[in-house]
Amino acid sequence: MNSMVALRSVFVDGGCFSRFQDKPKMLKARKRHVRVFAVSSQKADKPIKVGILGASGYTGVELIRFIANHPYFGISLMTADRKAGQSIGSVFPHLITQDLPVLVAVKDADFSSVEAVFCCLPHGTTQEIIKGLPTNLKIVDLSADFRLRDINDYGEWYGQPHKASELQKEAVYGLTEIYRNKIQSARLVANPGCYPTTILLPLVPLLKASLTALQDILIVSNSGVSGAGRSAKEANLYTEVSEGIFSYGITRHRHVPEIEQELSDAANSKVTVSFTPTLMPMSRGMQSTINVQMAPGVSVEDLKQHLKGFYEKEEFVTVLPNNEAPHTKYVQGSNGCHINVFPDRIPGRAIIISVIDNLVKGASGQALQNLNLMMGIPENTGLSCMPLFP
Repeated sequence: MNSMVALRSVFVDGGCFSRFQDKPKMLKARKRHVRVFAVSSQKADKPIKVGILGASGYTGVELIRFIANHPYFGISLMTADRKAGQSIGSVFPHLITQDLPVLVAVKDADFSSVEAVFCCLPHGTTQEIIKGLPTNLKIVDLSADFRLRDINDYGEWYGQPHKASELQKEAVYGLTEIYRNKIQSARLVANPGCYPTTILLPLVPLLKASLTALQDILIVSNSGVSGAGRSAKEANLYTEVSEGIFSYGITRHRHVPEIEQELSDAANSKVTVSFTPTLMPMSRGMQSTINVQMAPGVSVEDLKQHLKGFYEKEEFVTVLPNNEAPHTKYVQGSNGCHINVFPDRIPGRAIIISVIDNLVKGASGQALQNLNLMMGIPENTGLSCMPLFP
């Protein structure tokens, strides 16, 4: 296979790239060293066939956008129960030029030639569907159905019993930069929620290093409307959302147990957070503002330097310089996460700001990053596009 385009990639310890790996070399980029892999810009002669379950939603169409330029993946199956029998171009006119399979209902899907699937279905429906899939398939689930390791937590927060408890035992939480080694060998990956991604990427390294207190973690997160999905809902109508903002799910948002599960694991102790999500009048983008108490003797600069060191070789996570505030516009359409740390006016406290595109790093981009790892491909493959601006 000819090496046509150099795509920057994080080097993964353990040599998981045996199937498609070319020899890496070092490149200095963004004032940090990252690994580089030479990857063909053309489709492989025999691409890995993947399916997208729930292709008519926002996360499904984002996966189509990225896989269109992926040299090793080809879409051979797409499901959408309410759009079954239609072409993807009739559902998303901007995809009219793409040569893609006709949408089918999940019950009519043929998985015999598919090697991997992305599951973009609503929570509560995914468990039984995944339970019925062939056991040889690699699966990345973008719903919340396999994120909570304790099935009792799932029942409490999602209002129904877990229907695939045996599968839950093998599911790996897919926060790529934190669980890379486990993801490489996983068959089923639970892709993180968008809010948790913005919160966990800065907080997990800090809690692991005992640089912040476990108490009084206050989080306010702002999301674009696309985070609510594509289904018609009165609360998401233009006249309901435009020219105003409002908080929702106060104290009971379903991402709370996911956030606390991962922070508690990082701290090796129970962590409880105050989390308030807010809907913003924009299509896409997400910002989390996190207020923390620093450990005794720790400074804001200590927090920042630790995050810079932790993510130094990561392509998709950037700790911004000086007092530059992260902005959702500067990651829009990309798989990037921008982070910075600021001193609070209250002594001993710090403010951490983290931004992502909720549909990319908060969903489909991270899902593709995970499947790349699962299939032995450099994890940035298909994802090295620049953010959209303006």
